[in-house]
Amino acid sequence: MALLDDAIDACGGLARWDSLSRFTLHLSVGGSLFSDAGHAREFKDVTAEGSTRTQSVRFTGITGGEQSGAFQADAITIESLDGQVLRTWRNPSLDFPTNGTHALADELHLVFFCGVQIWTYLTTPFLLARPDVVVEELPPWQENSETWRCLRAQFPSSLINLASEQIFYFDENALQRRADHDLLGARVAHYSWAHENFCGIVVPTLRRTLTRQPDAAVIAKPVLIDVEIFDAVFE
Repeated sequence: MALLDDAIDACGGLARWDSLSRFTLHLSVGGSLFSDAGHAREFKDVTAEGSTRTQSVRFTGITGGEQSGAFQADAITIESLDGQVLRTWRNPSLDFPTNGTHALADELHLVFFCGVQIWTYLTTPFLLARPDVVVEELPPWQENSETWRCLRAQFPSSLINLASEQIFYFDENALQRRADHDLLGARVAHYSWAHENFCGIVVPTLRRTLTRQPDAAVIAKPVLIDVEIFDAVFE
């Protein structure tokens, strides 16, 4: 598909991506979803190390630098800095048992949510080239004075994602600028910009998630999720 090929080439190319297996990020994650759950600073100034090939991310320095959190498809763990497992959630899913509390109130849910989110951020658009992901190009979208090309992606049940169906928007340089889907009962739009080249892979270093209305227009406040990537290494 022409758009997907263009997007992959703009981010470094499939050959470069296939030569990699790991990433390390220095980043901060915040926003009203975190502060409303009582975790305003849980993911501020943390390190994320993960696999480019399987769904796996370890966050070091969460909870004020006192703990680590690990996301894998079959288990979430909270660990001490010396590697002792403090809590485990096996076979996690996005159907969080809230019991009347905020969906991200439990730190295990928070690690799971951030793990899925950051892994998907880092692997897109290469993720869309997987043979089990179904993509379809949609008509162009007008965003302010720009025309963005669009892809609808349907993800398999074997791949943990924030939503099984998402729409990705790419600017005139084929760089991803937005992604729409449902999240925790709300319609959201993830905006991305400030792309930088790290080790031959182009990554948007700023992301912001806003509430999306039925007509796909967005509401500027509150900012649900705010992500800033300070540095990235691929190897």
